[in-house]
Amino acid sequence: MPSATSSPVPRLAIWASVLCVLAVAAAVVSFVQGSWLGVVWILMAGVSSNMAWFYLRKAKLERAARPERTAAAG
Repeated sequence: MPSATSSPVPRLAIWASVLCVLAVAAAVVSFVQGSWLGVVWILMAGVSSNMAWFYLRKAKLERAARPERTAAAG
């Protein structure tokens, strides 16, 4: 069974992306129904999009730094 650290994409980034897609869908439905509640969903999509970007970037930087640590130790 692969460990959580060996995953190429962090699990939190995937969940944040799913939340972003669902928030955009909820915003569209809200606006189609004539509700201004869609504005809240748009804000939620923005926050979750930033979270996904952050976790993806963090994982990329950690992967890039990992060989440096093993080379320095050896």
